[in-house]
Amino acid sequence: MRMWFLSAGLALMCMAQNAAAGTVLIVGDSISAGFGLDTSKGWVALLGQRLKSEGFDDKVVNASISGDTSAGGLARLPAALAEHKPDLVIIELGGNDGLRGQPPAQLKQNLASMIDQSKAGGAKVLLLGMQLPPNYGPKYTTAFAEVYGALAKEKSVPLVPFFLEGVGGHPELMQADQLHPAVGAQGKLLENVWPTLKPLL
Repeated sequence: MRMWFLSAGLALMCMAQNAAAGTVLIVGDSISAGFGLDTSKGWVALLGQRLKSEGFDDKVVNASISGDTSAGGLARLPAALAEHKPDLVIIELGGNDGLRGQPPAQLKQNLASMIDQSKAGGAKVLLLGMQLPPNYGPKYTTAFAEVYGALAKEKSVPLVPFFLEGVGGHPELMQADQLHPAVGAQGKLLENVWPTLKPLL
């Protein structure tokens, strides 16, 4: 009888742990897809390792595609939400919109729709902000950067103001194209995200 209670107790503990385990869905572009890198060394892979080391059972699903824009992410999101049923959606998009000179208003509309759809599916949302190099001109770069802060406020979602903080503009941390973070920058990217991400788990 005592063994039965012990077995039942262990089974209930396992069920509780599995129930507590969630799914983190990352919808991003080349920075999260690990362009030019061994993906096992990218920041998303490092996030999975960090979760395990800190006792989280959450599964990380990387739905990032190199070259993707906010429009592409928006188009892909419904299927990803339906398939993975995430508890947390991390949106890392916009850099390619900016590099192509697309209107910041369109970027904002696309990201807003992604936030709304994620919330409607029962997920929390974390928005990763981006900034553009100064050669795009102060008017455009300012309007672009302001999209993220405005969205975070309007939609009441947490924001990492600049995902590439401490990485962008540092040639030694970038690949030869000076657009994509190198292997040595991946840990820094994770540290930029982790303090805001951890409370959402």
